[in-house]
Amino acid sequence: MSSVYARRIGVLASVAALASLTSLVNAPTAAAAPPTPISASAARSYLATVTPKAEGSSSGYSRDLFPHWSTVSGSCNTRETVLKRDGVNVVQDSACAAVSGSWYSEYDGATWTAASDIDIDHMVALAEAWRSGASSWTTSKRQQFANDLSRPQLIAVTDNVNQAKGDLDPGKWLPPRTAYRCTYARMWVHVKQHWGLSMDSGEKTALVNILNGC
Repeated sequence: MSSVYARRIGVLASVAALASLTSLVNAPTAAAAPPTPISASAARSYLATVTPKAEGSSSGYSRDLFPHWSTVSGSCNTRETVLKRDGVNVVQDSACAAVSGSWYSEYDGATWTAASDIDIDHMVALAEAWRSGASSWTTSKRQQFANDLSRPQLIAVTDNVNQAKGDLDPGKWLPPRTAYRCTYARMWVHVKQHWGLSMDSGEKTALVNILNGC
């Protein structure tokens, strides 16, 4: 190997290493980490079996019918558990409240260092679940749904983005950060499939369109 060629290889290696280091430095300081949703292909397969159904009424709905946040361990409830799970370097006080840390909101790409700027989003909103079949559930089952840590139903995100979402389904609202939409659709389908919740035609169409591009 000539000395010139060897130096060129060395320069290229240094550039690659610097690029790698730069990407690490610029990477989000925290990323939400809900349970991994079903794959795009599995979500597409499930959607192929779904017969759309018009949403039910919101009559009788109340958030109180979905008791949350439940105690998980000691003084830690579901909200604090998700804040700890989805953050980086999260410090909790004796009451399990997050007093410091960093949270990257997958919905909009913002990073926050105050837990007060973070909402815990129910992927499938409680009111949406009510209109999709949860109105016939027992309060105990609704409580399990509202505190579900085993499915990708809970995620820490920017508070005002979560408030903009409200109780809208993917036919009416999607995360502004387009890079997360495939994951969002997989999460939504996973939750609805597991809990046996119905989908309306606009919701199904939006999910199919997203997942066909994943």
